[in-house]
Amino acid sequence: MQLLNTLYVTTPESYLHLDNNTLRIEVGQETRLRVPLHHLGAVVCFGYVSVSLPLMHRLADDGISLVLLDTHGRFKARLEGGVSGNVLLRQAQHRLALDPAFALGIARNCIAGKVRNCRQVLLRGSREAKGAADAAALSRGAADLAATLRALPDAGDADALRGLEGEAARQYFAALNNLVRASARESFRMDGRSRRPPRDRINALLSFVYSMLMNDCRSAVEAAGLDPQVGFLHVVRPGRAALALDLMEEFRSFADRLVLSLINRGQIGPSDFVEREGGAVLLEGDARKAVVVAYQERKQENLSHPLLSEAVPFGLLPHIQARLLARTLRGDTAEYLPYLVH
Repeated sequence: MQLLNTLYVTTPESYLHLDNNTLRIEVGQETRLRVPLHHLGAVVCFGYVSVSLPLMHRLADDGISLVLLDTHGRFKARLEGGVSGNVLLRQAQHRLALDPAFALGIARNCIAGKVRNCRQVLLRGSREAKGAADAAALSRGAADLAATLRALPDAGDADALRGLEGEAARQYFAALNNLVRASARESFRMDGRSRRPPRDRINALLSFVYSMLMNDCRSAVEAAGLDPQVGFLHVVRPGRAALALDLMEEFRSFADRLVLSLINRGQIGPSDFVEREGGAVLLEGDARKAVVVAYQERKQENLSHPLLSEAVPFGLLPHIQARLLARTLRGDTAEYLPYLVH
């Protein structure tokens, strides 16, 4: 399954190996797919997938990222060749990340973009709701997020911003249940956001789609020549792609809408999940393929961008925003403006 130079491998026990200038995928010694290497920018493997050492070397030589995720979609490891990018841009990024005022401005706009886009999800749901109770609950949720947007300019430090973002997220996820069609609510209901592991079916879907979105945002950050580890909103920690997480915030609502669409259209059902010991809920293999296909199709949809004269596929938006962030770090623009849903 390939789109926009990313190959997602979701079938358990798949074996990836090098075949001349082609990546070959086998399952049980049966060839399932061949992809020319020059078509690839990244290979993302979910769960129990084996990769040959010669293929690893070739991917590194060709600048193709190899990303390993667990069966939940949680990041495990990433293999890539030599670091590329403009060292002067990265120096500016590292310096400005230590500037409290500058970092606060970037963080505030990342959160504003996220909250505003999430609010649009609730407003749209309120307009389209079939019941008065759902419409009222969604309108209240949208009003709560509007209050967060008004409070953001007065947040004096990063901790205050994160507090506002956390409360907005709680209000938003509480309202999401009202966007699930009535007949599916008994099976698909969430009690807030739960991760590591997800504790219900909606959270399992969200985590899976977020993992793909996160990988795309990290690739966009790296393609723009930025250091994915040094962010402005998310705390810097070893092994954490803080800047990619920053960029991802404004796009989370797109992932949320995809998850709701999969549920409401019946493309994903209760039987597509399994509950593990300890309460973890996991999306099963065939359903994961369906979600990947839906995500790829979503990435092909054209959207307008306020700074461009033509529509662009959603899959390119993280790359556009990463380059806009790079311009801000260079001093070419006064502030970073997140992508806003229209």
